[in-house]
Amino acid sequence: MSFRFITKSIHAYLIDYPVAIALIAAPFVLRLGESGPVAMWLSVVVGVAALLLAALTDHPTGLVRIIPYWLHLWVDRVVGVVFVIAPFVFKFAGLDAWYYWVLAAAVLLTTSVLNAPEEPVATPSGLGRRTAA
Repeated sequence: MSFRFITKSIHAYLIDYPVAIALIAAPFVLRLGESGPVAMWLSVVVGVAALLLAALTDHPTGLVRIIPYWLHLWVDRVVGVVFVIAPFVFKFAGLDAWYYWVLAAAVLLTTSVLNAPEEPVATPSGLGRRTAA
């Protein structure tokens, strides 16, 4: 069994919306912001953007489905990198810094290491080719 088990459907149903909501709520529950307001609001802003991204992605729970799934994954990876560097750039300390580093590890593991490759769509041989009459 492959350790790359996070399929497009698992990502859509079990990750996108719950994580977006957690990104919005967690800073208030954990009382982030001791290092400055950016420590709290970065997560909230990314959570709102994640809701929008999930709603616009071409996957089973997408509402408008205009963003390809591969692009969604790359946006997630960029967010993971932002979460790695944010504590350094904004001088987060303590729980504020650890919050973003743990999120970064989770995002990057989920979208890069554990992400199952999409199955290529098989096309019948000869489809799309012209034949001499």
